[in-house]
Amino acid sequence: MTEYIVTARKWRPMRFEDVVGQGHVTATLRNALASNRLAHAYLFSGPRGVGKTTTARLLAKTVNCLHPVGENPDNSCDNCREITEGRSFDVLEIDGASNRGVEEIRNLRESVRYAPAKGRYKVYIIDEVHMLTKEAFNALLKTLEEPPSHILFIFATTEIHKVPATILSRCQRFDFRRIAVAEIASNLKAIAGQEGLQIDDDALLLIARRGDGSLRDAQSLFDQVVSLCGRTISHTQIVEALNIVDEELYFRLTELIRTRDARGGIVLVDELLSGGHDIKEFLSGLGEHFRNILIAKTTGSAGLIEASDVDRARYLEEAKTFTVTDLLRFQRLVNGTETALRWSSHPRFRLEADIVQLITLPASAEVAELVEGLGALRDRPMEGGTQKVSEPARSQDAAPRPESSPAARPSSGPARPASPSARPAPPPSVAEGEVASRWQEFVTEVRKQRISLGSTLAGTRLLGVRDGTVRIGCADDFAVETITRNKDTLAGIFRKLFNISVRLEVEKTGEAPEPEDPPPSTGEEHPIISAMRRELGAEPL
Repeated sequence: MTEYIVTARKWRPMRFEDVVGQGHVTATLRNALASNRLAHAYLFSGPRGVGKTTTARLLAKTVNCLHPVGENPDNSCDNCREITEGRSFDVLEIDGASNRGVEEIRNLRESVRYAPAKGRYKVYIIDEVHMLTKEAFNALLKTLEEPPSHILFIFATTEIHKVPATILSRCQRFDFRRIAVAEIASNLKAIAGQEGLQIDDDALLLIARRGDGSLRDAQSLFDQVVSLCGRTISHTQIVEALNIVDEELYFRLTELIRTRDARGGIVLVDELLSGGHDIKEFLSGLGEHFRNILIAKTTGSAGLIEASDVDRARYLEEAKTFTVTDLLRFQRLVNGTETALRWSSHPRFRLEADIVQLITLPASAEVAELVEGLGALRDRPMEGGTQKVSEPARSQDAAPRPESSPAARPSSGPARPASPSARPAPPPSVAEGEVASRWQEFVTEVRKQRISLGSTLAGTRLLGVRDGTVRIGCADDFAVETITRNKDTLAGIFRKLFNISVRLEVEKTGEAPEPEDPPPSTGEEHPIISAMRRELGAEPL
């Protein structure tokens, strides 16, 4: 029986040209080999499954190949076969997660002294190098900076931020990119052709999207689908095999939004959960669905949408139905639902409520019309001193607003007949004598509400009252700043006490108010003193 080898291993790239989606890396390495400018240490960083270790092995084979073809290994000499099979003494692959201590690095430092057994270079490939301890990194520094001429270090990591800067500065760094969906789909299509499998383009695209930028993840899903479906694979079979939320469900939801069918939204949620789908996966796909419509709406093209040609055409049609504002509101609602579900004890209830809200959300055009109507109402000329509202602008369910009672409005004199041409009466004023006589009452009231503000106000003096303005004199800058910052609060307390609105002006006089005699004792103790007597047994001195 022939031994089965998974796709990721069986179809591992054997030449630099076969590495998918990393042309900027392979081109640089090939130019370095051609011009004999090979560095002594390389650092490959990037997401999982994008070709870091594969590229490291290709570089190791190329530098040790007995008969290289251009800047590629011939993959047929003894050195290439040993490296491919993982039994070469000159290429050592080390797992940084399980060999992370300082002792392992010390052993490595001892082994670099020895020359390679058969090839030109002794290559050390350390995978997940960020897992090394701080002491291990420090032990590696000197050897990494000045290794023997026959040594080549290649480090690979998915978390570049955990690698010390002292290591980064001693390596040539290459950042591997996430692989595009189209490139993954093309690779899987070529593999399917070599394997003699029949699979449609929509199915390949779905697997590629599920790979999320990782070719290895997509190839693992490809193996899973082949095991379930056999040698003929369709899009429907993949949806069932991987339990993926079908795109048709999202298009149904947008149709429900257009028709304002809240009942259909509840039914859709029931179908989703009855099918065993994950709510988070559904919301993630829904956010991507609205994003695709937004892209089609704003660009007028479906070129940036990762979908089949049929779905791209549908997205262009969907874009004609909604405005950009609508789509942005939908996206914000979906994002809010994703966040809220982390803390929700009943995810289904929250999802149902938000789907109904999404379906019944007023269109942005209605909101714009309301704002336009309010603007027209504001700009309407005044008639007889009162702005009249026409009947169509008033809601049918809204009750007429009662007129304010004359007794509720403060009056400073006998009532006068209203006249359209008459000028409004000047605001009532307060006498300076009244304010001066009740100034301490005002300070006391402020102190009751804001102790610190009242204490600062007690250190000020009343300079005068004129034309509705109360002038306050302060002894220092601190008092000026405090009173100025709290003008609104003081004006509100003043209005409550004197039943009139005034403006406050603050001036620095440099003079403190004259001390006043303490108020006579009322025989009542302060609450704090009473508490100290009761709880702590305090006695007066």
